[in-house]
Amino acid sequence: MVGRLITIEGLDGSGKSTLVAGLVAELERRELPVTALREPGGVELAERLRDLVKDPSLEVSARAEALIYAAARAQLVGELVLPLLEAGRFVVLDRYIDSSLAYQGAGRELGVEAVAQINQFATGGLAADRTLYLRVDAATRAERIGERGEAADRLELAGDEFFKLAGDAYDELAAAEPERICVLDGAAAPEVVLAAAIDAISELLP
Repeated sequence: MVGRLITIEGLDGSGKSTLVAGLVAELERRELPVTALREPGGVELAERLRDLVKDPSLEVSARAEALIYAAARAQLVGELVLPLLEAGRFVVLDRYIDSSLAYQGAGRELGVEAVAQINQFATGGLAADRTLYLRVDAATRAERIGERGEAADRLELAGDEFFKLAGDAYDELAAAEPERICVLDGAAAPEVVLAAAIDAISELLP
C-alpha cells in the first residue's frame, strides 16, 4: 500500500488537534498504519526551531520567520515524513505548507507565491494527498483559545488584522484547489467534524 499524506489546516482555535486525534483513532480502529505529526516539530531540529519561532520574547522578522518554518518543514519531511510514506503509512500532519502560505504569505504580507517557492524547495515538491481545512469564525476561535488557559505565543499575539488576512488566504487557497482542499465547519461538534473528515478522505482509504 502506498502511504498517504493528510494535512489538517486552519487558524489557531479551529479544532485541528481534536480532529487529528479523532482521525488517528478512526484509522487505527480500521487497522490502518498511521502516524500523527505536528508542525513545526516532529523531529528534534524542528522542535528546537519551534521553540525559537514561537518565543514571544524574540524579535523575528517576517522573512526570517518564513525561512525558519520552511527549514523545520524540510527537516521533518526528509527525516520522517518521506520514510513513513515510503513504508506505506498514513501520515496525519497538523499544519503543512498551506499554513505558511496563509500566515507568512498573506498574514505577514510576504506574498503567497514567494512563500510557495521557498516551501517547494524545502519539501522537494511533496504535496498533501488531501487537506482538511477547518473554517471557524473569530468568536469561536477566541472562546476556544481563552479556554486553554495558556500564555499566547508570538504568532497568537499577531493581532486581528493578521488573522483576518490569513483566514482570507485560506479561503482563497481552498477555492483554488477544491480537489485537494476540503473545507469543514470547524464550529460543528467534534463528532460531526470527524464524520465529514472521514468522508472527505474515503477515496484514499483501502
